[in-house]
Amino acid sequence: MKKNRLTLYTLLFGLTVIFAGCKQDKLEPLETSTNPPGTVSNVVVENGAGFAKLSYVLPTDKNLLYVKAVYSLANGRVMEVKSSYYNSTLTVEGFGDTNTHEVKLYAVNRSEVPSAAVSVSVKPLENPIWDVYRSLKVIPDFGGLKFTAANLLKADLSIEIMKQDNGKYQPTAKNIYTSAADINQSVRGLDTIAQKFAITIRDRWLNYTDTLYTTLKPLYETAIPKSGYRAVNLPTDVGQEYSGTGIDKMWDKDIINWPNISLTKPGVLTPQWVTFDIGKLVNLSRIVIWGYPEYLNSGRAYYYGGNLKDFEVWGSDNPPSDGSFNNWVKLGTFTTVKPSGSAYGIQTSEDYNYANAGISYSFDIKSQKFRYIRIKSIKNFQGSTFMSVAELQVYGDPR
Repeated sequence: MKKNRLTLYTLLFGLTVIFAGCKQDKLEPLETSTNPPGTVSNVVVENGAGFAKLSYVLPTDKNLLYVKAVYSLANGRVMEVKSSYYNSTLTVEGFGDTNTHEVKLYAVNRSEVPSAAVSVSVKPLENPIWDVYRSLKVIPDFGGLKFTAANLLKADLSIEIMKQDNGKYQPTAKNIYTSAADINQSVRGLDTIAQKFAITIRDRWLNYTDTLYTTLKPLYETAIPKSGYRAVNLPTDVGQEYSGTGIDKMWDKDIINWPNISLTKPGVLTPQWVTFDIGKLVNLSRIVIWGYPEYLNSGRAYYYGGNLKDFEVWGSDNPPSDGSFNNWVKLGTFTTVKPSGSAYGIQTSEDYNYANAGISYSFDIKSQKFRYIRIKSIKNFQGSTFMSVAELQVYGDPR
């Protein structure tokens, strides 16, 4: 019995120690001073498009940790911005109007004790979404709509697209998210009948422009069957680097494996091109291209080597036998942009997924039909001109 009691006491003591050791730590201030720091002074306001930059002189308190700005947007959302004591500026942003707004600045010490508030007035300039809205143009495109606009301040924004359904405008889940200076994007997958659309632009703080209402009829588009594609070798076309690669490998339905690609001559440093036949006359709408992902230490990498960066696509209904560009029409000039904007040889998961899904390049709308396509490489991601293309798909209206 004594032995059992001793065992029980030992067990209870051990549990007490365990529970004591598992006591949750509390996040507490670095120091425990209750004295508020001094206030910021000499505040200078520089108003910008939808924001204001505040410059100030910091108090001399040794335990100062940061400066905090508190303000409200027109939609009632309370905003808080913090800036380290290493800085003497901060930016308040998210304003959707040009009204005067009050901003309260607090110096905060290491005990999280704030100073008295210093109030300043800001009067932001017009939010960039309005410039984009005024320049916005929407026209029918193959299988959807094409949007162009000027976004000179490169604001992060969304073009939200709603479609009328049973008398009410409903979201389409085809919004465009961009910060490009020159917006030129298409949305696809829309029925080719006349439809009513409502389009608005918003920023990431949920500021909205007015709504553009329009009725548009997307153009018919279909994938041109690859069974009709064939390689064409004209006198000025560049050849393949290896016997195992070939132009016809660009439509073998293999988007990733070696040597099922078209790999042209790395030794040719001037612009080079390849030509192929799609089997029928088509009002061409776009081409989707899968570059070949090279093997690197980090895995497979797009935006590398011979992947197309700056290039042109040309169309012809009757290409001359001498290989010249007579009777060819330029369908578009393109630059492949890596979503992350990262340096050469560095690739994010977003970059990989974007290229692995195939990158779509839309053609300028032409009334003429074409049967032959020529891809002209101006510069690849390596900085030379050879092409490494794993797969492609052409779209258009063959009717």
